[in-house]
Amino acid sequence: MVSSPHEAMHRIFQEYPALFTSVAEALGVPFGTLVAVTPLPTDLTETRPLERRLDTLLRFETEEEGEFLLAVEAQSKRDPAKPASWAYYLSYLYNKYGQHPVLLVVCQDRATAEWASQPVHFGPPQWASLILRPLVAGPHNMPVITQETEARKDPLLATLAAITHADNPDVGAILKAVSSALGTLPEKLSIPLAELVSQGLGKRPVSEQWRNLMAVDTSFYTSWISEEIREEGREQGREEGHHRGLAQALLLVLEGRGIAVSEQQRERITACEDSEQLNQWTRRAITAESTAEVLGQDAPDEEPSSEEDRH
Repeated sequence: MVSSPHEAMHRIFQEYPALFTSVAEALGVPFGTLVAVTPLPTDLTETRPLERRLDTLLRFETEEEGEFLLAVEAQSKRDPAKPASWAYYLSYLYNKYGQHPVLLVVCQDRATAEWASQPVHFGPPQWASLILRPLVAGPHNMPVITQETEARKDPLLATLAAITHADNPDVGAILKAVSSALGTLPEKLSIPLAELVSQGLGKRPVSEQWRNLMAVDTSFYTSWISEEIREEGREQGREEGHHRGLAQALLLVLEGRGIAVSEQQRERITACEDSEQLNQWTRRAITAESTAEVLGQDAPDEEPSSEEDRH
């Protein structure tokens, strides 16, 4: 099953192909000035009933190097079978399009990134007929951007860096910098980038921190995440309204029976957020002689029935 972080790590290149220019420079392998990009089909299935599919495939055109293909693969863990698949992808792409392919592997785990970075030799020890050398972007080489000014310089790279550093101890500062930077961008860019960060974080605990950062100012963030945040707020409001209604009903019962309620007791009732507790107090209020009795021990039928049960 494809995970959300998996999708985010390669889909960002589908949405913003120019990001590869920044990534390549960060990796120390510049590819020249980008002229044009063309999305290509990712299905590499042959006539045999064996499906092979890349995560993302793009055709790049540069002023200096001409055209080349970029295959982007998101990798979440070591997979001994992957190098053979990647080698097949590259050979197939070169055969199909007649253009040189480049494989970029994006990881969130340092160990996986370092594994993917190792060249793989295909052939006997005496002579490798094929050597696989992927470019790898991961927590081992992506910049740690914790300043808004740096994030604003290249928000695409900052977004990918935040995704690849999802498990970094300083991810809180990274997310804060990205959030602040996105708040200064046009909605057509800030919204999808914010979604990609959320998707890239997946179900990690830090995703809650990102949601909180988004909740501070959702004016530029009107996507499904912000709507989810607002819905949670509405749900919380409905829940709080329900509790207030139960508390008011209890106070009305006490008032109707002429039972005095001190300020401290009133605060305890109105502060209660347990619906079952409020209902229990209300049932007691029908026959109780004082508010202390209502808020005191459990009803008699809930108390131990014998001396033995009390011990």
